[in-house]
Amino acid sequence: MKMTILITGGAGFIGSNFIPYFLNTYPKIKIINIDKLTYAGELSNLKVVENNANYEFIQGDICDRNLIENLFETYKFQGVIHFAAESHVDNSITNPDTFIHTNIMGTFNLLDVAKKIWMDSPGKVKDIYKSARFHHISTDEVYGTLGETGLFSEQTPYAPNSPYSASKASSDFIVRSYFHTYGMNVVTTNCSNNYGPKQHDEKLIPTIIRKAITGESIPIYGDGKNIRDWLYVEDHCKGIDLVFQNGVSGETYNIGGKNERNNLYIAETICEILDEICPMKSSYKEQIKFVKDRPGHDFRYAIDASKIENELHWKAQEVFETGIRKTVAWYLKKYKG
Repeated sequence: MKMTILITGGAGFIGSNFIPYFLNTYPKIKIINIDKLTYAGELSNLKVVENNANYEFIQGDICDRNLIENLFETYKFQGVIHFAAESHVDNSITNPDTFIHTNIMGTFNLLDVAKKIWMDSPGKVKDIYKSARFHHISTDEVYGTLGETGLFSEQTPYAPNSPYSASKASSDFIVRSYFHTYGMNVVTTNCSNNYGPKQHDEKLIPTIIRKAITGESIPIYGDGKNIRDWLYVEDHCKGIDLVFQNGVSGETYNIGGKNERNNLYIAETICEILDEICPMKSSYKEQIKFVKDRPGHDFRYAIDASKIENELHWKAQEVFETGIRKTVAWYLKKYKG
């Protein structure tokens, strides 16, 4: 019987990159993709797989317990890869209730239904689900902020600073509890900032590109010195795959690109690429404008990915300067046709 796995939030940025990659890598695995199709979900990002016999899309909410139970009973999932989440920090500051509901209750629903279907009792997995695994996708933002030195490791204490990161930290702990209390086969990955094709327009890099080519001001928070570790989305997809297939049950793996760049550097680099490939009379850099910083803006994130590198032999293939060129090219095609 063909293995079927559930992917949640597969119409979002990372999920819509992961699904084509996974279907191409594992042609004998069937994917059911559930996505609520909020503003951040875009089915056109999955056009390449919509006619694939091993792919099926279901529009639905992970907070709908009855729907999740029916899906598990119908498809007999042998795995879950859980991307679905509200993820925009600014939105979490304005509307935290949505983040608490989706990221915490939605994750709990999925875990609890999986436990009910896969297990007879704590520590006792049903025979047909012996290899069933729940993979939770999380973020480095649960660790809080770093000073000018140091890296987040899997042992770094959690210190979330926004409603978004607090909701993701809560969901991480719920996943952890289902391993320690029930013996459920779970793994968690915490990633650094992703970039690449199919990211929602509201995010930093698409915003810079879009504003630049439309002649608008390019807004940069504060002094632009906030630092992130940038991870090309295809590299992240390969890391997720490795952890899902080979990670140790109950373990957490940090996935980072070793590409620390500050926001001003990001904006200036994109402007330099645009100056080169679609020049105007003046440099796009002249459109950069500093705006009031957002509340609780973490100064720096950076991940120590040595665990996944050493144990699962993963390594990021793209440095920021190569990945950003691919990314700019993709968005120019999207925005300019």
